Amino acid sequence: MSDQDKTARLGQVYSAQKPDELAKVYDAWAENYDSDMSAIGYRHPAIGLAMLARHVEKGAAPLLDAGAGTGLIGEWLAIIGYPEAEGLDLSEGMLKVAERKGVYSALHQAAMGGELPFPSDRFAAIISTGVFTAGHVGVEGLDDLVRICRPGGVIVLTIKDLMWGTAFGSYVADFEARGLLTLIDDTGPYISMPGEAGTEPSRCVALKVL
Repeated sequence: MSDQDKTARLGQVYSAQKPDELAKVYDAWAENYDSDMSAIGYRHPAIGLAMLARHVEKGAAPLLDAGAGTGLIGEWLAIIGYPEAEGLDLSEGMLKVAERKGVYSALHQAAMGGELPFPSDRFAAIISTGVFTAGHVGVEGLDDLVRICRPGGVIVLTIKDLMWGTAFGSYVADFEARGLLTLIDDTGPYISMPGEAGTEPSRCVALKVL
């Protein structure tokens, strides 16, 4: 895929207005997604995995990759010590690519932002990269992640820095004030796609559920 085509795809995902619109873009992109994102130096998966390994005990299970896409994170979880992980994504096309990799114990198709198809306190840890950004999921997506992560568990998220400054940071502070979770790590701003001109900063945070 040409650089112009990759830029167009990114524009489509960031400008999507509804989950079904976003899913269609990802469905069409699924087969080329891994190579395209590698070409622009996509950093979220590596940074999220590093944050996970820093705060989640090796062997903790099960984990959830929320917004798993093609399984870029799932490919590494077992290698770094987390052999049991499930994947969740809204795109059927992306999940088909992830399924071929055979890196998840289960895959689930659902959109984040509402109630997810899991019981409360289900997961020892959750990782979600590239999801809390323009055209994807807003602060409301955190609510059900907290519900399905067991007490003492850790939620690792990458968040567009503008979103953190305008809404997400205060949303997390409200959870902290209610004694539901605590912010335990924050990378500060970094560029997630250094090979793509005009990329706005993001950050990666770790939240411990109380």
